[in-house]
Formats: sequence, C-alpha cells, structure tokens
Amino acid sequence: MAPHAKLLDHFTNPRNAGTLPCPPATRIHVDNPACGDTLVLYVLHDGTRLLDVRYQVRGCTASIAAGSALTTLLKDCDIGTLSSLTAQDIEAELGELQPASKHAAILCVDGVTRLLRSLGQ
Repeated sequence: MAPHAKLLDHFTNPRNAGTLPCPPATRIHVDNPACGDTLVLYVLHDGTRLLDVRYQVRGCTASIAAGSALTTLLKDCDIGTLSSLTAQDIEAELGELQPASKHAAILCVDGVTRLLRSLGQ
C-alpha cells in the first residue's frame, strides 16, 4: 500500500516544525524505544489554551508527518480537551497509515499524555 497523499504532504511540507524558547514554552520529549523515533514538542500556553506548538522529530516519514499533523490539531486547542486526542485522530489527519507506521500516531499521543502530566492534568 502506498503512503496516503495527506501523509506525504505533511512530510514534504511540515507544519510548525522547529522550536520555541524555553521558558516560557514547555518542552516535552518522548521516544519509542522499539523503533528509535523521538518527538520533542514545544508548547506555549496560557493555562487554558495552547497558543503555539512546534515540534522536532527524528524518525521515519510517518513520524515526521504525524508530528506535523499533531501540531495542527493542538494549535489553539483547549487544554481540557487534550485527553480525548487519540491515535485515530492523528491517523485521520494523515489518511490511512500502513500497519508498520501506526507507531507514529502512538508516539504523538504519548507526547500529549506527557504534556498533560507536565501541566498537572
């Protein structure tokens, strides 16, 4: 199965790639020890909303694209709704992920889980 066009678009034209200064931004680092992919999120918030989100990924095409898709979902998001974000939400932004690439969406959800813990949620 060939990669979906939406996945390739996020890979070749990543949204919100880069960093934000810490502080005031919160830096979150997660990795997948099985495949070696890493995701670093930089999140600027006002206590109730995510004002800006940036990311860096070291990993496969799917992980790079998933990080981009994640930031589009998170930007201007209410912090209270973050816990409802699922791997399926990330996949929906990318089109269908191949079974071997589903770890990319899970890595993103792991990042959101760690972000919520750092915010005391």
